Amino acid sequence: MRIFSLIALLLLLGAGAAGAQEAPDFDAARARMVRVIQMEAVVTGEVTGIREIDARVLAAMGRVPRHAFVPPPLARFAYEDTPLPIEIDQNLTQPFLAALMTHLLQVKPGDSVFETGTDCGYEAAVLAELGAQVYSVEVDEALAAAAAERLKRLDYGRVTVKAADGYFGWAEHGPYDAILVKEAVDEVPPRLLAQLKPNGRMVLPIGPPGGVQELTLIEKDQAGKLRRTRVLPVQFTPFQGGNRT
Repeated sequence: MRIFSLIALLLLLGAGAAGAQEAPDFDAARARMVRVIQMEAVVTGEVTGIREIDARVLAAMGRVPRHAFVPPPLARFAYEDTPLPIEIDQNLTQPFLAALMTHLLQVKPGDSVFETGTDCGYEAAVLAELGAQVYSVEVDEALAAAAAERLKRLDYGRVTVKAADGYFGWAEHGPYDAILVKEAVDEVPPRLLAQLKPNGRMVLPIGPPGGVQELTLIEKDQAGKLRRTRVLPVQFTPFQGGNRT
C-alpha cells in the first residue's frame, strides 16, 4: 500500500509517547486485530463478495507477532488496521488487506508459494503459518537481509528470501501453487504467470502505478486457461526494479 502519511505517523508517535509508560498487551491487541478483520470483511463484502475470511488465515494472523516486524517505535501500533511504514518507500500492508489477499490464495499445507516484495517478512510469516513453503523476493538488498534474519530469529524456517527483482519470479523453485504480488503492475507479469501451476492462484493489484488499482485474482485451470476476478479497489506502490524486457 502507499506510504503512511508523515502527519499520521507523527500523530501515532505522539499518542505513543503519551502512553509510553504502559506496556502494550500484544496478545490482546492481536486478538482485537483479528476481530476487526472479521468485521471489515462483513462491511466490504458487498464489494468483494467475501463476507468471511478463512478461519485458518485468521488463526495464522492471530499467531504471528506483527509487532516484531515493524520499527520498535511503532510496535504499539502494529495491530491497528492501518499500513505502517518500515522504510522510505516501503510499508507494511493493512491487516485486513493482508488477510483478504491471503484468503484469496487458498494456501494449503505443503503448498509452494512465491511472494514479491518481502519488505519486513510479515506476509511470508503468515503464509508459513499456513504450512506453505515460501519463496520471497525483495529488490532492496538491505531489507531482504533484515527480513531473512528476522524470519530466522522468529523460527520461520519455511521461508527462503532472496534479494532480486520479483517481477521475474524465482523459476528455480517453481512452478508454484500460489503467487502473491504486493506491488502495482499494469498487467500480469508473463514470467510469473508461466511459473504458476495448473489449478494455481495469483493475487495482485493491476492498474496504473501511483493511481488506483484493482486487487485481482487470477486462476489458472488444469488446461492453462485463465480466469480473472476483480476483488477490490486498492492503492499499492509500483514494482521497483530495472529493465522489464
